[in-house]
Amino acid sequence: MANPRPIDDQQLGAYLALIEASSLLRHAVEQQLKEVGDLSYVQFQLLATLGDAADGSARMTDLADGVVYSRSGLTYQAQTLEKRGLVTRAPSPDDERGITVAITDAGRTVLAKVFPGHVAILEDLFLAPLSRSDVETLADILSRTRDHMRRTPPRSVSTRRRGSAAGASQA
Repeated sequence: MANPRPIDDQQLGAYLALIEASSLLRHAVEQQLKEVGDLSYVQFQLLATLGDAADGSARMTDLADGVVYSRSGLTYQAQTLEKRGLVTRAPSPDDERGITVAITDAGRTVLAKVFPGHVAILEDLFLAPLSRSDVETLADILSRTRDHMRRTPPRSVSTRRRGSAAGASQA
């Protein structure tokens, strides 16, 4: 990114407002998820993604890319959820090196338990000051921004590099 163009005060203000609003919302959501479901934000993202999947499962790599989390970090989160009986992990039927994660009935129960409070926070903090038109405009803007950002693959899909002669891989 050589010689980036300077941003003006309005652009900087929009950026700062976005990150502050995002931080405030995430904090409130994280508190609710911890209190009601004993879940971290990433664990909730994992369960919600699996809960939305047609067959309730997904490959770990796809999950890492979707929630933009490192493969090793997501492996740890999936192990934690598996110990609680909220997901199962198994070799991928399509890729002998891949792992597939599936939500269990207990995982669906936890999702059902946290969703009402989650939605209440979204309505109260995020949606309350917005009109329907505002929400449509914001959804359009954020979708275009996300799609633009997704053109550069997340680090979780980067090609792994080989390390020293010992053959250690780096994340």
